[in-house]
Amino acid sequence: MSGHSKWSTIKHAKGIADAKRGQLFTKFIKEISIAAKMGGGDVNANPRLRTAVLKARAASMPKDNIERAIKKGTGELGAVSYEELVYEGYAPGGVAVLVEVLTDNKNRAAANVRNFFTKNGGNLGTTGSVSRMFDRKGVIEYDAEKVSEEELMEVALDAGAEDIVNEDGVITVTTDPTSFDKVLEALQKKEYESLSASVSMVPQAYTAVDMDTAKKVQKLINKLEEDEDVQNVYTTVEYPDDFDPDAE
Repeated sequence: MSGHSKWSTIKHAKGIADAKRGQLFTKFIKEISIAAKMGGGDVNANPRLRTAVLKARAASMPKDNIERAIKKGTGELGAVSYEELVYEGYAPGGVAVLVEVLTDNKNRAAANVRNFFTKNGGNLGTTGSVSRMFDRKGVIEYDAEKVSEEELMEVALDAGAEDIVNEDGVITVTTDPTSFDKVLEALQKKEYESLSASVSMVPQAYTAVDMDTAKKVQKLINKLEEDEDVQNVYTTVEYPDDFDPDAE
């Protein structure tokens, strides 16, 4: 999921139903496969795999696809040769950007990411130049109209959640990465259906931009997210209230 504004959940939810479904599934397959390769194919014993599978299920990815991805990761259906990379840089307006990549061709991925930044008014930075502006957190989001906020808050906090915010019709539960699975499982027992659930990079502070800059930033984000090797894009952008990323 892209962590780049209060609109991220809305965009994510819309994206599930549109023509990008196949592209999204491809990213999930990579994520599940690499998680299974690194920690084994048992979702109960592999937190990273469990999280990847939960995300895929939330996007209505077929069970058979998920099982094949796990078997590919464990070597039952051939070897997995994906490499995990992180690129750091800046979008127009000084907006910090983190790009997480999972690729079988490092040179292709590097060239594509660099090209996206260069052609869209951004620039790549050195390792650590941007990542220090983010914290790794578990983030679970719910439609505020479909849950009991009071009960959700009580369950989440009892399970170890750090923060709960209700904004623009979305309730966001934030956890420490080590508590993510426990909090998510506690909420699932209440049969709450999340809009999204993942361990993400959360900005420590946001960068406000005007409408023109917002369009440029969103264009760069769109280009990055369309690339087959890019798994996640995180930014510090704070869009104007009347800006809709989906319109770009």
